[in-house]
Amino acid sequence: MTLFCLPACAYGHQIRIVLHEKAIDVGMEYVDPAQPPEDLIELNPYGSLPTLVDRDLVLYDARIIMEYLDERFPHPPLHPTDPVGRARARMMVLRIERDWYALLDRIEAADEKGVAPIRKLLRESLIAASPAFGAKPFFLSEEYSLVDCALAPLLWRLGALGIELPNACGTIRRYAGRLFAREAFQASLTDRERELPAFATEALLA
Repeated sequence: MTLFCLPACAYGHQIRIVLHEKAIDVGMEYVDPAQPPEDLIELNPYGSLPTLVDRDLVLYDARIIMEYLDERFPHPPLHPTDPVGRARARMMVLRIERDWYALLDRIEAADEKGVAPIRKLLRESLIAASPAFGAKPFFLSEEYSLVDCALAPLLWRLGALGIELPNACGTIRRYAGRLFAREAFQASLTDRERELPAFATEALLA
């Protein structure tokens, strides 16, 4: 099994968190987007990253890859066992991607002149959702899940994105602290990600 990804890509980071949570042995191929390896181009018609190759299977969507890993390596489970719970978790990951990661992508692609309003949108959206971060130990759940694996890389990058949250958002900081303290999260970080400006967290337990 091989994962092709960028060394500081949030989507690849999501998958690396899942890999470390489940202690899955996988080959890591960090790609230079200016010079993608020929075998990646042959495997993935879009040439997109991250891409997971498992024998004859090639997957190139972060959500699909995370779910595949959770189903193929079921312990520890990172999805609810009941169909309703799984459906809700899938919808939550989709909303996180559409509402927040879409803005992250726009911030990273914007020039200095156009980045401020996008940064403001992401900041205000997180502030509006801050009660949800404190409702339960993990995001709207008593158990750590793929939803948390999807959120952690975004929160880790807030400092690098130039987003500061007000003191009233302690729920987000405490939640982030719980995620960042996990052994699997720390193991998932690349050197590039460790160098990103820190997002300030509060006490790990709230």
